[in-house]
Amino acid sequence: MTSHQKLVMIKAIHTIIWCMFTFIFSYMMYAVIVDKINLYVWIGLLLFGVEIVVLLIYKNHCPLTLIARRYSSSTKENFDIYLPLWLAKNNKVIYSFFLFVFFCGVIYRYWQ
Repeated sequence: MTSHQKLVMIKAIHTIIWCMFTFIFSYMMYAVIVDKINLYVWIGLLLFGVEIVVLLIYKNHCPLTLIARRYSSSTKENFDIYLPLWLAKNNKVIYSFFLFVFFCGVIYRYWQ
């Protein structure tokens, strides 16, 4: 397998994982909005917790990004994932904001 093929495979896997987390997070936000906080919400939160721990361990970098660096010299934020540049660049800020909104929603629902 060539370096380019390996990079394409890593980008595809990274994008699929990103889509999975986006779907999970969308469900979590939906559950808070409709007041249906259930086991799936807590499992989703656990998965996000694992993701945060992994990012902390790897100094705010996804392990797939570190692997992809072996096959590319690009300095673009989206060299390792099939996302628009602006989204790849701001992904952590966007998710952090919405996680904060999610936690506020969960707290609100439990105080009702």
